Amino acid sequence: MADPRSDPWRYSTQGISVALRVTPRGGRDDIDGVETLADGRSVVKVRVRAIADGGQANRAVTELLAKALGVAKANVRILSGTTSRLKQVAVDGDPAKLGEALRSLTAAKQG
Repeated sequence: MADPRSDPWRYSTQGISVALRVTPRGGRDDIDGVETLADGRSVVKVRVRAIADGGQANRAVTELLAKALGVAKANVRILSGTTSRLKQVAVDGDPAKLGEALRSLTAAKQG
């Protein structure tokens, strides 16, 4: 079992905050697992078909996360990194359920 401190998400009373590394024009909308950056931080790798223009990729990211985690699109918002590949995204909902869903989604891609 992975060390929970290395998870790229943090729990709060409203839900979770997730560190993402986004690849726009990635060929498909998908969650590709967890990656450790050169500085040691963990991020969830996400790819979207949309281009990084006019917020299209950001919209695709929030829609992908909402669908994958089973929450309304309105419950997913980008906290920081709107013009960067590295983003911090908040997902509102039950923190334990969201964390478990993310762990399942990313673990499936690791092996």
